[in-house]
Amino acid sequence: METAGGDAAPPPPQQRRNKSSAANKGKKGGAAGGGGGGRWPPVKPKKDLQVNRLKGTHLLTVPNFFTSAEAKAFVDIAENIGFTHQGSLGPLKGEAYRDNDRISVTDPLLAQTIWESGINKIFEDISISGKVATSLNPNIRFYRYTEGQRFGRHIDESVDLGDGSRTLYTLLIYLSGKGSAKESSGQALVGGETVFYDHRGGVVAEVAPVQGLALLHLHGAKCMLHEARVVKKNIKYVLRSDVVFA
Repeated sequence: METAGGDAAPPPPQQRRNKSSAANKGKKGGAAGGGGGGRWPPVKPKKDLQVNRLKGTHLLTVPNFFTSAEAKAFVDIAENIGFTHQGSLGPLKGEAYRDNDRISVTDPLLAQTIWESGINKIFEDISISGKVATSLNPNIRFYRYTEGQRFGRHIDESVDLGDGSRTLYTLLIYLSGKGSAKESSGQALVGGETVFYDHRGGVVAEVAPVQGLALLHLHGAKCMLHEARVVKKNIKYVLRSDVVFA
C-alpha cells in the first residue's frame, strides 16, 4: 500500500476538510457496551469474505460483512439511543457542507468485536510506512441521513492516537440500502451513494449503499476527495470507525 504518513495535507481550495475527525469523543460505552452482549448485538466472525478493490485504487468493498439481522439490530439500538443533528459552517467558512444525524460512542469492546469478526483478516498483508494494522478506533460513530440530507465533498483526517498509533483507513458499514427487508415493502433507499473524486474532480468510484457492505478507504494525506450524495427517499444508516496502524 502507498505511504500515508502524518495528518492530511491542507486540501486545495475546491476541497473541504472533514472537521469531525476520528478523534472526536463520544459517550462512553462502559460496562453496558460490547459487541457480545449488553447494549450491542452480537457480531459473528465471518469466513471467506470477498474483498473487492475498486478500479485499481485503495478503495476496498466487502459484501455481507454484516448480516441483514446484524445491520437491523444496530439500527434499532441506535434509534433507541437517539441521534443528534450534525451540521457545519459550510464551504464559505472552510468546512464541507454537512447535514446528517450522528451518535458517537467510545467502546473498545465493540471495536474489538468488529475488528475480530473479519476486518483483521483483510489487513493481514497491508502495511503503510512500516506500520501494520492493529485494531479499530474505539470511537464508533453511527450516521443517519434522512431524505434531503447529505455530506458534501471532504477528506477524512488521520488521527494520532498516541504510543505510535495512528488511524490510516476509514471503515464504513452500510446498515441500510439494497438487500434490506424494507426494499420489498416499498421502502427502498434511493440516493446516498458514496462518491470518490480524483484531483481534477472526475469520478473515480461510486458506491451505492448495500445493507451489510463494508467500505474501506485510505484517509489522511492520501485520502481521496469524497462525498455522501443526497438521500432522495427513505433513510440511510452507516456505522463508522477507523483502522489503527502502529
